[in-house]
Amino acid sequence: MKVLIVSLYFPPAGGGGVQRPLKFATHLPALGIETHVLAPTDPKWIHSDEDLQPPTQAWIHRARYLGPRGRRPAEELYGRVGLDRLSKQAGLTFRRLLLPDENVTWNATAIPAAVRIIRREQIDVVLTTSPPSSVHLVGAAAKRATGARWVADLRDSVIAHPHRRAEHLPARVKEQGEHAVARLIARYADAVVAVSDAIAAEARGFRPAGPVRTIANGCDFDDFDGLEYQRGERFRITHTGSFFGKRDPRPFLSALSESSPDVVARFVGDFRAADREWAERLGLGDRLELHPYVPRKRALELQRDSEALLLLIPEAAGRGRGVLSGKVFEYLAAERPILAAVPPDGAAADLLRETGAGIVTRPDDVPGLVEALHRLEERWRDGTLDGAPLEPAMRERLSRRARAEDLARLLRSLA
Repeated sequence: MKVLIVSLYFPPAGGGGVQRPLKFATHLPALGIETHVLAPTDPKWIHSDEDLQPPTQAWIHRARYLGPRGRRPAEELYGRVGLDRLSKQAGLTFRRLLLPDENVTWNATAIPAAVRIIRREQIDVVLTTSPPSSVHLVGAAAKRATGARWVADLRDSVIAHPHRRAEHLPARVKEQGEHAVARLIARYADAVVAVSDAIAAEARGFRPAGPVRTIANGCDFDDFDGLEYQRGERFRITHTGSFFGKRDPRPFLSALSESSPDVVARFVGDFRAADREWAERLGLGDRLELHPYVPRKRALELQRDSEALLLLIPEAAGRGRGVLSGKVFEYLAAERPILAAVPPDGAAADLLRETGAGIVTRPDDVPGLVEALHRLEERWRDGTLDGAPLEPAMRERLSRRARAEDLARLLRSLA
């Protein structure tokens, strides 16, 4: 059988959103599914990663990107006042007028390209993977034009994203934007795939015509082959990934300021200017290292070469409980102890307890974070802070290949 994966994020794009479509496109051919990928030529990503290479066994197609470049509006507005701020806000207004999201303009070239590929290559199933939600319009249009089956893959919630302030959006925007996409998926998708049970439950609330399956992200253990841990002179805890929305480093930074001077925190990725200024007031000095965005290979090196890893998932009015991001599985594959400041009754906390790979605290529990740092540092000083390797059966169950096998079974059932 043949599948076409449609994704806005694909190499040479950088960032966490690339890995799920990239790994599916890597593993599906080995499982006997001819795999094609449709991605933009130049979507003006915020970050690129020239080290990432498309899989050699998949066919990669490109459609010209028409739309605004990737931006971080909150950072561009930070510190601006008066007319300067109003001028910058006016320049960003166009993006907010695009529904369901700013990337919807890619559909002008992506839809015709998808239809051509489906007809020429005799594609059986189209899989669209979001975010952005507008990519699912490609799947719906392609199904209607060609009769191919359509699977909507949801990496984030469509209508309750933990970092999105949807409750403040006008009703008209919600109805014509993300809620319209949800109705489209429910009516036309032959199946819905979600990265977590919480997102799957939300999708079932749409009353979809097709089945809903949870296929979580997975661990890419092979990506860490050859990367070594060398005990540091000080205790290094590393967080990789950008800060946006409601993700908040401040409770952890407060705990860091109250912990041993031998504890060093490394943040790798985009760090908000407001958080940077706030951290400076704590007087952490060289105990806080802020690294700008780095290619994934370098991020993996820093993860493996750390005494511990820091995972931050906000409560987000209860929505954070369902978050089981790719970062959780990446940290597990790094096989270093994890300090998880996450909702204690959430999916990430449950997985970390099951694997025994980390310590869980509430995201805003500063005393709890201080205690967790103390426990980890004490074990490091005693020489008992070993890695956090998973049992062989757990490694197999959580591997990315196992997730691809789940997807392959679903695709074959549709074709």
